[in-house]
Amino acid sequence: MTAVVVTALAATTLLTAGAAGASPARAAAPWTPRPAPLSTPWTDRVPVDHPLPEYPRPQLTRPDWANLNGLWDFAVTSRDAGQPTTYGERIRVPFVPESALSGIQRKITANDRLWYKRTFTVPAGWDGRRVQLHFGASDWETTVWINGRQAGAVHRGGYDAFSYDITPLLNRGTNTVVVSVYDPTETGGQAIGKQRVQDVTPHAGHSIVYTASSGIWQTVWLEPTPTAHITRLDMVPHLEDDTLRVTVRGSTAATGAAVRVTVSTGGTTVASATGTVGTELSVPLPGARLWSPDDPFLYDVTAQLTGRAGGDRVGSYTGMRSIAVKDVDGVRRPVLNGRFVFQTGTLDQGYWPDGIHTAPTDAALKYDLQKHKDLGFNTVRKHIKVEPQRWFYWADRLGLLVWQDMPSMDSGKTPDSAARTQWESEYRAVIDQHRSSPALIQWVDQNEGWGQYDQARIADMVKAYDPSRLVDNMSGVNCCGAQDGGNGDVVDTHNYVGPGNTPTEPVRASVLGEYGGLGHRVTGHEWYPGGGFSYEDQPSPSALNDRLVGLLDGIRENAMPAGGLSAAVYTQITDVENEANGLMTYDRRIVKVDESRVRAANRALIAASRDIGPPVRLPVEQYVSLRVTTPGHTDRYIRHHDGLGYTEAVDSGSSELLKQDATWKVRPGLANKLCYSFESRNHPGEYLRHRDFRVRREAGDASALYRADATWCPVRGDGGIRLSAANFPGQYLRHIDAELWLARSGGTHAWDDPRTFTEDTTWSVEAPWAP
Repeated sequence: MTAVVVTALAATTLLTAGAAGASPARAAAPWTPRPAPLSTPWTDRVPVDHPLPEYPRPQLTRPDWANLNGLWDFAVTSRDAGQPTTYGERIRVPFVPESALSGIQRKITANDRLWYKRTFTVPAGWDGRRVQLHFGASDWETTVWINGRQAGAVHRGGYDAFSYDITPLLNRGTNTVVVSVYDPTETGGQAIGKQRVQDVTPHAGHSIVYTASSGIWQTVWLEPTPTAHITRLDMVPHLEDDTLRVTVRGSTAATGAAVRVTVSTGGTTVASATGTVGTELSVPLPGARLWSPDDPFLYDVTAQLTGRAGGDRVGSYTGMRSIAVKDVDGVRRPVLNGRFVFQTGTLDQGYWPDGIHTAPTDAALKYDLQKHKDLGFNTVRKHIKVEPQRWFYWADRLGLLVWQDMPSMDSGKTPDSAARTQWESEYRAVIDQHRSSPALIQWVDQNEGWGQYDQARIADMVKAYDPSRLVDNMSGVNCCGAQDGGNGDVVDTHNYVGPGNTPTEPVRASVLGEYGGLGHRVTGHEWYPGGGFSYEDQPSPSALNDRLVGLLDGIRENAMPAGGLSAAVYTQITDVENEANGLMTYDRRIVKVDESRVRAANRALIAASRDIGPPVRLPVEQYVSLRVTTPGHTDRYIRHHDGLGYTEAVDSGSSELLKQDATWKVRPGLANKLCYSFESRNHPGEYLRHRDFRVRREAGDASALYRADATWCPVRGDGGIRLSAANFPGQYLRHIDAELWLARSGGTHAWDDPRTFTEDTTWSVEAPWAP
């Protein structure tokens, strides 16, 4: 299998001049890692000379390559200075100078320029081939020289890979590479995500933004290729006609060359097709085994230029799956392989206390994704950061649905035209780099209005550039001044603690891009002891478990079937610096929650989505009365009195006022048209709503809060329906001691008493007492 080959590929031993690649003109400076604010289980397992030795590009593999990670000479100068004559420090690449694992651990500002230098010798076996120098990523403006001559153009971008053909610049024997990087972080206009210039040691404040990562932060490596060679495989599964569509991209010399693409499994060829570089070809795969989180099956793929002997040959892999949005029982839902599966995931920031942007090892990179699987999640939202290609490889292998954010520009600025041009160019480069990952199902353009502009146009641009995936034009359209472009495949709100409901629409699927944020600090595992922040602190692990499982159960019982919610992303998988709301501590040493309980809740949610059935329908624009179903009280109905909600016995001999008080007009939900609102019969314009948990009849004030409080989402109950608050799935309209409350079984209030809770929250829809 390709996956095994990719993991096992070993780099060619690279010959270096001087100790650990130091300049031969002087002795190497001493080097040691710095103490990390928190050490992870992998901190002490990072090799000094060969960190991250794994093959860095799993979807385009060749057998020969050479890893340049390790100790480089390092210097920091003023922004406008030329190349330094001396390098007084050494840095462990690819860890950024702000990190402990780099050995530098120092704040980098917009006044600084970073300089890296090392020597290498090209292996003799590469004679006659072109030599490519690859950077997984370097943040932000990177210039490269080989033997004193600049290699290609300056690269601008912090999250996309880039390469140079350095063959004309090479010497026989020892070669010197110098890299200069300038990174202004938030003082520039580029994509920065959560990065901010700040002290690199723990400190108070900065709750949702983190230490910046400047310079080289992904693997640097060499690779020999023929002059005519393959540069990328764009692979799109088409289940509708049982084909894999493949476009082989190549160097200028390979344009129009003949190519063969072969799909295999276990060493046995399944199918192949021939075509030319730059044109789409179809590989027939009838009866293909489909990729999904439950069965993340991957086919091996090879592509070879066939026009001449010894033509370039690369290995890859693919998964056959489809993703779309369609009507499911009258509700717009995302469908994987033609079926609705609820997407339950976490927000994954991808930060580390020892490496910041860079995971200390490949095992560490895999670990966070494996924990998603262990906890029963099937989705991960990579939040305004783009990971190395090996992260996508592990998501593909383990089976996780990926929402990939494009990193935001600074939240406090309106980007100018140059910043917009750069951001869109980098976005397209990121799409190109990861467009063949089967795990990646959705692009998230912008988040909570940070650096927002042209939302609708950008969503259309992304959809046209990659029509095979869903597009979210804005995550958190209800937050922070964000503006919804109105298009894309999903409408996405944020709700802390939530989960709440995203209002349904006739075209887009409703998703919850962020909710949760439950916090629990673990002594000895805090980035800044006592400084942790969360959206709702929990006093103990048991309280955290109960609250989290309650949120997941609320989605399963109400938000999904009654509110039309199709996906929910919990904040977050780990603590990050001063955010203490992770399911794990920042050092990854403690899982705060009961894995088996959380996994069971997630698995139950996913299982329920497979057989969800149509939502409960009530008679819109008609009058009804709502009767108690609790044994011994079935003659009682919901009524209002002096503006508050009660239950009271009603019969044919009751007063006309009581009969009118116990009659309600069913309206489409004020906050969600899939749900309902109940308008008073004798007080038109006033609705049954909850406020401070008490349920009352109240006039609207046109606010979003009122509309949500006055919207109820019904699910089937034993002998009737249960009415959940649209903005608090899992909390129900309940009668207790004749009063109406918004209640949660086993909660902390008297009205949350679990005794007869189900019966007390089940209502029978009856003919109106006052037609």
